[in-house]
Order: sequence, then structure tokens, then C-alpha cells
Amino acid sequence: MPKTPPPELAPERIQDIDLESEMQGSFLEYAYSVIYSRALPDARDGLKPVQRRILYQMAEMGLRPDRGHVKSARVVGEVMGKLHPHGDTAIYDALVRLAQEWALRVPLVDGHGNFGSLDDGPAAARYTEARLASPAIALTENLDEDVVDFIPNYDGQFQQPAVLPAAFPNLLVNGASGIAVGMATNMAPHNLIEVVAAATHLLEHPDATTEELMEFVPGPDFPSGGILMGLDGVKDAYTNGRGALKVRGKVSVEPLGPRRTGIIVSELPYMVGPERLIEKIRDAVQSKKLQGISDVTDLTDRNHGLRVAIGIKTGFDPNAVLEQLYRLTPLEDSFSINNVALVEGQPRTLGLKEMLSVYVAHRLEVITRRSRYRLARREERLHLVEGLLIAILDIDEVIQVIRSSDDSEQARARLRSVFDLSELQAEYILELRLRRLTKFSRIELESERDALLAEIAALRELLGSPVLLRGVVAKELDAAADAYGTPRRTLLMNAAPPKPRATRGAVDLQIADAPTVLVLSTTGRAVRVDLGEGQELTVPARRSKHDAILTTIETTVRAELGALTSAGRVVRFSPVDLPSVPSTSVQLAAGAVLRDYLVISTKGERIVGFVKFDSDIPIALGTAQGTVKRVVPSSLPVRPEVEVIGMKPGDSVVGAAEAPDDVELVFVTTDAQLLHFPASAVRPQGAPAGGMAGIKLGGGASVLFFGTVSPDAEAVVATVSGAESILPGTDPGRAKVSAFSEYPAKGRATGGVRAHAFLKGEDRLTVAWVGPSPAQAVDPTGAVRKLPEAGARRDASGQPIDGVIGSIGRTLV
Repeated sequence: MPKTPPPELAPERIQDIDLESEMQGSFLEYAYSVIYSRALPDARDGLKPVQRRILYQMAEMGLRPDRGHVKSARVVGEVMGKLHPHGDTAIYDALVRLAQEWALRVPLVDGHGNFGSLDDGPAAARYTEARLASPAIALTENLDEDVVDFIPNYDGQFQQPAVLPAAFPNLLVNGASGIAVGMATNMAPHNLIEVVAAATHLLEHPDATTEELMEFVPGPDFPSGGILMGLDGVKDAYTNGRGALKVRGKVSVEPLGPRRTGIIVSELPYMVGPERLIEKIRDAVQSKKLQGISDVTDLTDRNHGLRVAIGIKTGFDPNAVLEQLYRLTPLEDSFSINNVALVEGQPRTLGLKEMLSVYVAHRLEVITRRSRYRLARREERLHLVEGLLIAILDIDEVIQVIRSSDDSEQARARLRSVFDLSELQAEYILELRLRRLTKFSRIELESERDALLAEIAALRELLGSPVLLRGVVAKELDAAADAYGTPRRTLLMNAAPPKPRATRGAVDLQIADAPTVLVLSTTGRAVRVDLGEGQELTVPARRSKHDAILTTIETTVRAELGALTSAGRVVRFSPVDLPSVPSTSVQLAAGAVLRDYLVISTKGERIVGFVKFDSDIPIALGTAQGTVKRVVPSSLPVRPEVEVIGMKPGDSVVGAAEAPDDVELVFVTTDAQLLHFPASAVRPQGAPAGGMAGIKLGGGASVLFFGTVSPDAEAVVATVSGAESILPGTDPGRAKVSAFSEYPAKGRATGGVRAHAFLKGEDRLTVAWVGPSPAQAVDPTGAVRKLPEAGARRDASGQPIDGVIGSIGRTLV
């Protein structure tokens, strides 16, 4: 059998094209697809297509805030299968960002599980769960009322909204970032309450300028807080759509422990995590670019939030180190604003007014379409209700017409002709259930008809009045702000950040050995007041806590001083790491507890005075058992701790002060005896000596106060009486203030003179103090208490006081 010849091959079809034209066309199509369908947000709802599809699909799935979470993988699958023609990774990444509190100012997804952190990624979609957050409901509500256009999905099987109704300006509130082809967007988040106020103002004043709108929106409000340095970049961004900002973390200089000062970071710039900051600090320290840092610890947790402790080495100025941290680490970061968004499908760079104007126009259109939809539905319902009322009025005839008809078509036609009904009304009557034919149903229908007429009139009035439409938009914006708004987190600084110092080589960050005054309150708090040339100490006009002064000492920042304790020992220390306060307004409440700073752990041991080791002026000490001693500081041995008085068991140092020969030494005892005599009556002794008799004590009495008084000082004596049988802190007692000049001098080791007359039920002094006028009293917590006016007799009984006095001291100036 002969072979069949093969069929003739089709001729080759080869088409010559211009490569340059083809590349241009294909690239433009790709660029348009990326710009329009992936990277840039719509200026109306502030969402990219993938974000919009996620929120819409979750709303369709019924994942409302009042229902349970579902696996994120299920959401990703639904979005990918029905709406988004891209991979699951892109969808899940977008879903995660919608749930991250540090990424969005108002999160739109309520995530359950590990959604990552600023330094770590999230868990896989199969491990996390999600549902819509409450603000997302405001973005997606009313979709079933024809408020926006719907478009086909990628394969034409489903419909999706081209834009969401957006009950608040999401573009400004949450910002956006994305990289397209040939362009990018980077929009800062803002405070919802401020943005709504600006949008409402624009609704009422369409000709408002950018400057007027900035009175409502002064600058971005980042989820992580921080400090925005300078507003020049903000003005540029709001005017032209582009600008650069400097954002600093929020820090404070605090004691980290005994003799340790540190910088505590509680807020960081936007999208900067603590691990990144710590890594940059370690790199700068290892490369010798940054000095003065001893350690960095991340103390962040769920209960206390962000907290990074940066330890400062002894002798280094925390403020100088902080300036280097701003310069060398992300503790200060820049944020470049580029407000590019889609307006009518075209990418545009928008200023603040343009963004608000696009949103307001969108919202007005949404409210208009919603009102038209509701008007049509209510008119349709009114048409049916009126037909039902006609039928119920002649129900017997209606039944007769229906029963006498051969089929439903004939019944429908006869109803229309007999009762003058429309086709819809006739069809509705035919489907009517018999139970609706009661008298009560007629009353319900009449009430419904009246309500529908009122609603129709209101909707027609609304659609016919632009003023009313704007009022509805403003009202709904205010409701969204009330429901989802939170206070501003980012602090705005009008001044631009200081320029970093010009550096050639290493920067000296150590604290200069400048003059300073060390101030110790009667409650044990100490501060360092660094004085410039010609500066003097001042106190606030309004008293604050711990303002009663025990002692002060003039020294230098890096000097070696001694703290004299009630145990009779002197502890060497340097004031370099004590908290520093401005000389213009000394606040002792900001001070450190000195016994904690010196690591004095012995219970009941307290600081009673300061010692300058290079001084030849004697220090006088008085003990509770009546002993007095003078010692010259320059004669003390050079050791970290030295005992300056040998005391009997149970004795303690009550007070200490500088005591040259011309001052008076003063004792006040618990049984209200005051003795003063010249310091020259006590010869200076060496450190091991136990002193000599200072005052003769009565039975059961002890020394309550010891100090010195200069001969030229206008000194006062302040005393507070009480009873030993009364629980301390429960009875304020009686207080008096008298002139020191009323108390005659007596010889050393005598009993002194009466300083307070006890009334019935009183048997002891609880507080006593002698020093320059005026006296300052505080309660045990450090709060200021009022003393009686000076001028009482030395043996008077005092006046009742309104609060417990814990200690008395002098004022600072």
C-alpha cells in the first residue's frame, strides 16, 4: 500500500517589530500596573488595592470586632482566591501591617498571636489569627447602599469596591509608603482628632488656606511618639507635598542605681526598634566614636512598654553623651515626606489642603449616593404600604376578586383594574399572608406610612441642600473622632534641633570640674546645682516637696567630699553623678536619695552633714546622749570610710556643722531643754576620740537637735510638742517659733533652759530646729507644712497645727 504524503506544513509567520517601541510599550504597561494596582494608595480612602481587598473580604466574611478571630491563612486564602491576583506572601505582609500598632496610628486589623515587632518578623499565617478592628468597620460601612462603584475582580467572577466609603481620612491618619516605577510615596501618620477638626473646618470654609488648616493639624503624630524637631519641613510638606523632618526619641536622665546615672529611652523615632538602636550604640562604642557609655540594657516589656537603659560612666556628662547619641545612632532619625497618591487614577503630589479636599469631596459623594439609595428604598416601601392599606380597607372585595379569578395572572390584572394598583402593589397583595389582615396590622401600616413620609421629606431636603449635606459629613466625622481618636503622642518642638558640634578627633564628654553647690534636704534628697559666673541660687515661687534644707556645701563637680552619717562615720564620694538642677529654679524633689546613692544599707543610718576634706575649719558633732566633739577635716585619714567619733552603744550622731571658734553650739532635747555655748569651749580632737560632755540630760531624755548658730544671724527656734504614748504621725501636736536671742547662754555640760511648755497630755518634743529665719517645715513625705508666725515666748506652749510635721530646716535663700 503506497505511503500517504505528509500534510504540507503551514508557512512560517514571522513578524518584524521595532524592539525599542515594544520595550517602551511593555514597560509603560508594567509601570501603569504597578502604580495603579499595587504601590500607590487612593487619595480617597488611603488604601492600596491589596489593603482594600483585605478589609472588604474580611467584612464579607463577617469578621467583625464582636466575633471571634479566624486563622490569618483563611483570610489570605479568601483574598487570594477571589480578589487579589498575587501571592500569599504579599497579602499576609499587608495584613500584618494593618494590625501593627507601631506601624499605623489607628490599626485596622485586630491581630491575635505573634504579629512581629520593629526588630522581628511575624509568625506564619497558619499560627496567627485576625479579625477587623473597630475603625475598619467605619471604613467599610454602607457598602450595601450603593455608596461606591463596584468593579470586576481579576477573572470577572466576583465584584469588589473600587474605593471604600472611609468614614475618616485614613490617608492622613495612617499614612502610606510604597515604591512604584519612577515614583514613590512616603506619607506620615497623623492624629485622628486633629485631622477631623481640619476636615470639618474645610467643610465649613472651602477657601481655607494651608496655614489655617495647620492650626488644627500642626504636624505628624507617629504611633511610636517621639519628639518632632522643628516645623520647617512640616510646612514644606503641607504646602508642596514634600519635606524632611527630624524625629528624636524621648529620653530622660535618671539614676540607675547607687552612684550610677543613665539615659532612659522611653520612645523612639518612627519605625526604629530597640535592637537596632542598641546595635548602632555598640558599633559606635567599639569603633571608639562614642565615649562615656558603660552598658546598654533593653528593659522593654508588655507592662511598661519601651524602655532602654543606657548606663553612663562616672565623670561623663549625660547631656554631652546624649548629643553624641543623637548624632551617631537612630535615636535621632529623619523622615522624608513625599505625599504621592492616586487622584482619579492619576498619581499626584498633594499638600495638606489637597488631601483633605479630595477626601471631603469623596465623603460628600458617598453621603449623596447613600441618601439617594435610602430615598429610593423608602419610596419603594411607601408604594407597597399604600397598596396594602388600599387592600385592607376593601379586604372582602379583594378576596372576592382573587377567588373569582382563574389564575394568578388574571387575579393580578383584575386587582390592578378594580383598585387602581400598580403591578408591584398587586403582586405584593397576592403574596400577602392572611395574618397581616388584622386591625393591628392596619395601625402598624399607617404608622409606617407616616414615618416613611417623614423620612422621605428629610432625605429630599438633605439632597437639595449642600449645607445640610456638609453638616451630615461633619457630624459623622466628629462621631469617628470621638469613637477612635486618641491624644497626641508625638511632641512638637518649634525650634530646630541644634547643629552637631564640629568635631576633629575625639569629643571630650566628661563633666567639667565647675563650681557647684550640693544641697541636702531634711528628707535626705540631694541635688547638685552647677553655677555659672555670677549665678546665684533661687527657688521657685511656689514651694514643692522636700524644700526644707538640712545643709549645703560649696564645692566643685568632681571634688572628693565626705558624707557624715548618724553612725559617726564619713563616707567619701564625688557629686559628679548626682542629679543636676538649674540654678534659676532649684527643685529638690528632682534629687536623689543620698543614702541610696552612697549604698548605705544599715537600717536607720542617715546623712547628717557634709565634710570638705581639704578644709581646716572644724566640724562639730552632737550625739543623742549629749556628747559633743570638734574635729578638723584635713586631719582625717585618706580612706573610703573613716570613723570620726567613738560612741557608746546605742548612741548616734544627731547633727553636724562647720564650727569655727566664734559660733554657738546648740542642743535641744526631747524634754524641751535648749543649751547653747561657744564652740571655743570644745577643743578639736582626733578621729578616734569620743568627744566630751555637751549637755546634761534629764531622766529618759535624749538630744533631738544639734547645730550651730552664727553670732550675727537672726536665728529662730522652732519646736513641735507631742506625747510619747501617741502613735507617731497621728496627732500633729502644737508648734511655736521664737527668737533665738531669748535663750540665754549657759556653760558646756549644763542643762540649758526651757524651750517649750507642755500642756496636759504632752510630755516630749517631736521635732526641734534652730537656724536662720525663716524656718521651713515639711511632713514625712516632704510636702510643705505651715508653721506659726515667729515671735512666741521661749517657754510658751505653741499653737495647734493642721498637719503632722516630720522635719524642719532652713530655706535655700
